[in-house]
Amino acid sequence: MQPSSRKSLFDRIRSLLQDRALLLKAVSFAGVGVVNTLVDFGLFTFGRLYLELSILVANALAWIIAVTGSYVMNSMITFAAESQRKLRFKAYVSYLGAQLAGFVGDTVTVYVVAYLVTILVGNALAIDPSLVGKVFGLGVSFLLNFSLSHFFVFRPTARAKAEDAR
Repeated sequence: MQPSSRKSLFDRIRSLLQDRALLLKAVSFAGVGVVNTLVDFGLFTFGRLYLELSILVANALAWIIAVTGSYVMNSMITFAAESQRKLRFKAYVSYLGAQLAGFVGDTVTVYVVAYLVTILVGNALAIDPSLVGKVFGLGVSFLLNFSLSHFFVFRPTARAKAEDAR
């Protein structure tokens, strides 16, 4: 039996969902993510179709440029209070790590869900099972990227915590 002073996981999640500031950050982060995705896809397409780069090179260049833009936008908009709208190399490297974790989570989820869909449904599905996996992967990636960015990359400073307490 848990002590009454400890919140259950459900209560913690409910508290987080009721935190308006956190929800606004998540929405802002998602908006930046949409821009990031469009940049990534556009640069990848340009690299493949016009520059005739290999898939690996085109994908790597597109990802690093898009993630760099995402770091700048999130530093200046989503996590402006935490970053004081300053770009820092250490935060950038941490952000790259967080994004890489999201990329790995996304990729693993795509493979696992596609495999499970194939086993459970077989060829009865009208679309490629990896597309179903990608939908779930995007959700996993968002949760990992936002959580790591919020709790590790752009941690509130002591001053910001004091201002929030008032």
